Amino acid sequence: MSTAHLLERRQAILGRNAPLFYEQPLHVVRGEGVWLYGADGRRYLDAYNNVAHVGHSHPRVVEAIAAQARTLNTSTRYLHETIVDYAERLAATFGPGSDMMVMFCCSGSEANELALRIVRECSGRRGVISTAHSYHGNTAAVSQVSSILSRTHGPEVRRIPVIDPYRDGSGPVSLLDRYCTDMAATIDGFAQDGQGLAGLLLCTGLSSEGLPEQPAGYMKRAAEMVRAAGGYFIADEVQGGFGRFGSHFWGHQVQGAQPDIVTLGKPMGNGHPLAAVIARRELVERFTELNPMYFNTFAGNPVSCAAGMAVLDVIEDEGLVAHAQATGELILAGLRDLASRHTLIGDVRGQGMFFAVELVEDRETKAPAGAAAKAVINRMAEAGVLISRIGPFDNVLKIRPPLPFDRTHAAQLLETLDQVLATVAA
Repeated sequence: MSTAHLLERRQAILGRNAPLFYEQPLHVVRGEGVWLYGADGRRYLDAYNNVAHVGHSHPRVVEAIAAQARTLNTSTRYLHETIVDYAERLAATFGPGSDMMVMFCCSGSEANELALRIVRECSGRRGVISTAHSYHGNTAAVSQVSSILSRTHGPEVRRIPVIDPYRDGSGPVSLLDRYCTDMAATIDGFAQDGQGLAGLLLCTGLSSEGLPEQPAGYMKRAAEMVRAAGGYFIADEVQGGFGRFGSHFWGHQVQGAQPDIVTLGKPMGNGHPLAAVIARRELVERFTELNPMYFNTFAGNPVSCAAGMAVLDVIEDEGLVAHAQATGELILAGLRDLASRHTLIGDVRGQGMFFAVELVEDRETKAPAGAAAKAVINRMAEAGVLISRIGPFDNVLKIRPPLPFDRTHAAQLLETLDQVLATVAA
């Protein structure tokens, strides 16, 4: 079937506003490792997809899913060793003495929805803080704290400004103090209008916000401020978790923050629908006292847990966290080299296997180059390398490859980006 005909059929049944990547949508039919293959046989280097965290169609994950599906798949209302084994292993990744419990979901949206319920019911308050350019999912409640999806929000949600050290620079007051002042004012606002603060929800890498370099101690201090006001800190690890940042297994560990609740999604099952809420024992026990039964038919079923267990096996056996760190340092150095030669690049940031390249029209004014960023990602796709863009101004190139990305893939990414930037700048 031609791509044009498939697009026509899709728009007729799913609607013209159902989003697609790139101006010329890709018709992909197969994935393997860090590669996607089009219907025309062309191969694309995937430098964006965190769903296939350990690589597209990883044979160990595929076999784990198939083997369990051949044996049994049912809900968590039956005893099953794989479910318990996986939950225990997952909780153990948060370190000894953390005393975390696991509640399974099917998507990151569901996980954040459940996390909001927990903080609101356990605190007896309704107020939730998120950033002014966040994404945490698409349910009715979660969309209210996802400003990318919803420009309006009710009185139960307040949004702190997006931190932007690249533009804010230095001044008489440190950036850490300035950003914490914004947090304090937002917390005080809930107290003044009688809403009360239930919690703070942050993506640990501030990914949709443009992956800014957070001032040392920012997330830790923000969490402490929220707890002092009687609320809880929810760390959204859907994008930053499972070794994405290289130096640590979880993004909140990179920031030195201690969450009360952690939400997981996309990479957890390497494409199989699997998500979770990991929360302090006292919160889970309190929540389940108030709500005698939390149940989700498909969440945490044996096949899903087999997929999740296989992902953890691959990360450990293939040394993917250390690999992300080493390859990531190479890519970051290469991106900084490109910045020295292309004035379109205003800033480069990131670590592990997660990078942001901010494009500007002028390095002095730092005016965002959103149109140029759009052109770059489309020309990169035409050249066979897939990336995307993020940030409040849509001017930040988002590079987030599967963890097995190696030196040869890095070289292709950097070489292609070098060539494309030259054409866009011209």
